[in-house]
Amino acid sequence: MNRPAILLAFACSAAAQTPYELLLKGGHVIDPKNAVSGVMDVAVSGGKIARVAPNIPAREARTVADLSGLFVTPGLVDIHTHLYAGTGARALAGDQSVYPDGFSFRTGVTTMVDAGTSGWRNFPDFEQRVIARAKTRVLAFLNICGVGMAAQGEDNPEDMDAGEAVKMAKAHPGLVVGFKVAHYALPDFRDVERAVEAAGQTGLIVMVDFGTAQGPRNIANLLQEKLRPGDIYTHMYSGLRQELVNGAVNPAMIAARKRDVIFDLGHGGGSFFWNIAAPAFEQGFYPDSISTDLHADSMNTGMKDLPNVMSKVLSFGIPLERVIAMSTWNPAREIGHTELGNLDVGAEADIAVLALERGHFGFLDSAGARRPGDRKLTTETTIRKGAVVWDLNGRAAADWKSFPYKPPQPPR
Repeated sequence: MNRPAILLAFACSAAAQTPYELLLKGGHVIDPKNAVSGVMDVAVSGGKIARVAPNIPAREARTVADLSGLFVTPGLVDIHTHLYAGTGARALAGDQSVYPDGFSFRTGVTTMVDAGTSGWRNFPDFEQRVIARAKTRVLAFLNICGVGMAAQGEDNPEDMDAGEAVKMAKAHPGLVVGFKVAHYALPDFRDVERAVEAAGQTGLIVMVDFGTAQGPRNIANLLQEKLRPGDIYTHMYSGLRQELVNGAVNPAMIAARKRDVIFDLGHGGGSFFWNIAAPAFEQGFYPDSISTDLHADSMNTGMKDLPNVMSKVLSFGIPLERVIAMSTWNPAREIGHTELGNLDVGAEADIAVLALERGHFGFLDSAGARRPGDRKLTTETTIRKGAVVWDLNGRAAADWKSFPYKPPQPPR
């Protein structure tokens, strides 16, 4: 055998010994879909989950990350964000939105769902300006208001065209996951009714930020007469629409949950308050999903990021496995994307590695009030499509002494 043939044979043999590109070793895997919670290894190959099992040999992977003492979960799924940035408007569709990649990966989030920042008129611009350019997976609720959350506001029923919204959603299957109404201040249900009409014609869901409750436009009528099973009521701990009545969870919310209306936390800059959340948790009314309502204001005040909001739920004594489910598998199911939020073999390798710190911490609500907690989640490493996109402490990196530096190239 000549030398080139020998080298080729050696290379093929080495490749056969390393079937995995990345091995996450020794972490505590939590995969709610598959009822997994225990120390296991996760192998990644070709951008997919290749194997989840105990004690996968390190020699079988090109890169090994020691994650002992950390938690390995599906990539976090945040179903309430505002990402239609760059329009120049002084509104959520503009300066108050954030570009996804600058915020997602450092918080363990691999999928963001924009919650109606664009509508059927300007969704193509949002898709071109943000979605198509992002490494983060970005999906969207389409605002029933044609201009979305632009400076013109969302109180114009003449701009709420169910037919046009249906056309836009059907032109973007899989990308548009439902319809959103928000901030409506008139004393009727035209916004919700048109969103439900559009949802009925597409088989999609509705997310409601209920805006102003007045007269017949109240939470009881919304939950009992307007929303369907699978539709989402976000901002469940806002206290702005009588989520609590005389200190008790509104009976309309309890009845709606029994018929499978979904309740989403939706923290935001003004929609999560301890004096509402604490009594609700004490009465066992927990969120189905945890979301941030991410925008430029909320990220810099009480909300901060998704792991911080998850830590607030942990502070009420909710088991970590359930909190992870609320941030991965539950929201994936709610938006009809069950290929997400899990570590199935063959699934796209979107993975979050989280540290659970123990100590004395303070968590703020939307008013700036502090409540203590003794556990706090932070993001150590994030993997998107099998690639390490955030690595706080270089867990998946080679030591600098053995790193194969390439000589700098002279300028041309």
